[in-house]
Amino acid sequence: MAKSSEITARVLIVEDDESISEAITFKLRQQGYACLTAADGLEGLRLLRRENPDLMVLDLMLPGMDGWKLCEQAREEGFGLPIIIVSARTSEFDKVQALSLGADDYLTKPFGMNELAARVEAHLRRVQRPGAAPGTATGNRIEAGPLSIDPRRKEAFAEGEPLGLTSKEYAVLYLVASQAPMVLSREDIYRSVWGYEMLHGDRSVDVFVRRIRKKLQAKIPSVSFLHTHYGFGYKFEMKED
Repeated sequence: MAKSSEITARVLIVEDDESISEAITFKLRQQGYACLTAADGLEGLRLLRRENPDLMVLDLMLPGMDGWKLCEQAREEGFGLPIIIVSARTSEFDKVQALSLGADDYLTKPFGMNELAARVEAHLRRVQRPGAAPGTATGNRIEAGPLSIDPRRKEAFAEGEPLGLTSKEYAVLYLVASQAPMVLSREDIYRSVWGYEMLHGDRSVDVFVRRIRKKLQAKIPSVSFLHTHYGFGYKFEMKED
């Protein structure tokens, strides 16, 4: 747990419910984080551009610009910070949609502040101290034909051009690639990258693999790298299409 006198990271909280925003801010400041707050999506986007925070906690139902659009805009503009969605929308469609647009995690309201704080810490730990997780500065560079995965820069490159992966996308890709030719289960991937146990029916790993595949396909259309082992998980192997 971070000490209150030690600011470890800056968190942007975009939430239009004042009581929830205040509760999140209070808890995260207790943990030692500096907090920025916005009550609508447009103000959240302005703060994101101006302050470049380390992590964003984002509601979906916002005035001005909704959370889906803000999440999508953040990724289009190249912001790779972890994005944790907090929303009263509980359907699987809403969660998959948010993850597909670039979110890293999804908490349904009501949620415990201790759980949110633990997820914030887990995401920031992997961004700020990458040596604690697979695919880090202490790992080996992986070369697979036109694809290069660089743990020092925490990015993957196609023929020298960056794929533009988010920190979580990079962590998933490096983990699966670094364990090749082993097939990793979805549960093992989730545990290693997210830092806690995967709930039954959670599709986060599948969504992230789709996101990575889309970026790889755009740069290297003739080669596939991430292969599904149905009912179990994923394997990294370079195959000509």
